[in-house]
Amino acid sequence: MVEPTFDRVAFEIGSLPIYWYGMIIAFGAMLGLVLALFEAKRLNYDSERVVDVIIWSIPISIVFARIYYVTFQWDYYSQNLGQIIDIRQGGIAIHGAIFGALLVVVIYCMRKSMSFWKITDILAPSLLLGQAVGRWGNFMNQEAHGAETTSRVLKETLFLPDWIVNQMYIDGAYYLPTFLFESVWNIIGVILLVVWRMVGNPPRGYIFLSYLVWYSIGRFYIEGLRTDSLMAGDLRTAQLVSIAMIVFGVVMMVVRRKAKRYDDPSEKGLFD
Repeated sequence: MVEPTFDRVAFEIGSLPIYWYGMIIAFGAMLGLVLALFEAKRLNYDSERVVDVIIWSIPISIVFARIYYVTFQWDYYSQNLGQIIDIRQGGIAIHGAIFGALLVVVIYCMRKSMSFWKITDILAPSLLLGQAVGRWGNFMNQEAHGAETTSRVLKETLFLPDWIVNQMYIDGAYYLPTFLFESVWNIIGVILLVVWRMVGNPPRGYIFLSYLVWYSIGRFYIEGLRTDSLMAGDLRTAQLVSIAMIVFGVVMMVVRRKAKRYDDPSEKGLFD
């Protein structure tokens, strides 16, 4: 029998267990904040606005992510109401977090008379970085994996190290590490978005919209490999949302192809 490489509990404070999942999510948020501040400084954007949006977005995103997850698992949670607020061992959906964060950004921009597109362009690579890191929380929890496979495939086809292979041994079988596929896809996306902004001058809104399209393409494919998808009837919820985000991103790119460039400091309206 293969023993998992890691326990999902990092340490305990008295009788209170501290889970790797929460620590990794927090670490991803911190890295995202660092990247956002770096980009804001490079683009001469008010860093205080970035910090304010992120500070408000994090708790709201977690709440929305949990609501989203519980909604599509209501048959279970309706019988276990006491577990609805227990997220220490997972059970949050990234699409819910994205919707929550965007709601915060829209409200904040309305109150401060800021351009939604301008600040989301700065935040998009940070959000993708946070998602890439956060997937390793799924690794520690041995969740968000794919179909059953063999150790030979993991080691000789995917060239994974033993510490990942052992963690993918769950209840007597090995499984595909779809969490890893998505994490790598997201990291590639972060690099592409940051480099594009550094060497090019994309129209305002294009970085954010490209994030939606890039993430959703990867998520659509990887979700099809998973065995624990949230379902809406017979359909995978994440794939439906991914299609909607791809269509929205592409359509808005066409609409905004004549949008102002980054060298225009004006912020005339919410969706300027």
